[in-house]
Amino acid sequence: MAVTLDDKLVVAISSRALFDFEEENALFESGDPAAYMKLQLERLDVPARPGIAYSLIKKLLAFNDDKMQRVEVVILSRNDPVSGMRVFRSGVANEIKLVRGVFTQGRSPFKYLRPLGAKLFLSANADDVREALAAGFPAARVLTESMLAGTNYPHEVRIAFDGDAVLFSDEAEQVFQARGLDAFQQHELSKALQPLREGPFKPFLAALHLLQQAGSTTPMRVRTALVTARSAPAHERAIRTLMSWNIRVDEAMFLGGLAKGEFLREFEPDFFFDDQTGHVDHAARHVPSGHVAAGITNTKH
Repeated sequence: MAVTLDDKLVVAISSRALFDFEEENALFESGDPAAYMKLQLERLDVPARPGIAYSLIKKLLAFNDDKMQRVEVVILSRNDPVSGMRVFRSGVANEIKLVRGVFTQGRSPFKYLRPLGAKLFLSANADDVREALAAGFPAARVLTESMLAGTNYPHEVRIAFDGDAVLFSDEAEQVFQARGLDAFQQHELSKALQPLREGPFKPFLAALHLLQQAGSTTPMRVRTALVTARSAPAHERAIRTLMSWNIRVDEAMFLGGLAKGEFLREFEPDFFFDDQTGHVDHAARHVPSGHVAAGITNTKH
């Protein structure tokens, strides 16, 4: 029987999102890829430090046990295969079980998301993320300047999502951008009983929901939060949309435009996803954060 990943939550991640390769990447960005490869080879036995998405990945993999492999993490990297050896060795040193990887030596790797059946793609490369989103995959650019995740919840993978253009479509955001807050509130109130269309991260939220519902012989659990600039009365449509999907979130924060960072600091997520650069840049001062380059706020010129 052929090996398949169809029954697993597959996360594809770049080496820079998982490990701290910022010093090495600066050399690559300077236009000297040969020097970069040489440095990686020289450091083959020097494990890279954990990167911004390390806590998220380590906790997701902790849902696996000897009887059931529920989560698969695959390295999907622009690195060359030689540098890939250091990535796998860093995984061993940091107690991350990595068995699969694709290394494309400078070319965009996003096309390999489809055969992997990935439910999430995390990368520090903005172009790769945009291409993945355009192809229909949940994807986010990891802000490598983010704060690392806290350690207060070792048995919970904690993930926070923005709503519009992330979990939901940007239909309502388009109204807000075109006609302002009052029109947005009235639009959402009039359509409170009509579920929003799904956004790019609905498949990942659904996969997390299934992971939680499946149960586990490990102590790991999932805790999710909706963290949105919406406020009453626009909150109702967001809640009803989740209900129509038969998916629940554990916490919901309707902040009415307040800065999200301090609230996220208290929630202590392993990762936060938002489509607006202002929100995600502020959040990154407090928690691991990723930019979802979707919706009207990312297409305006």
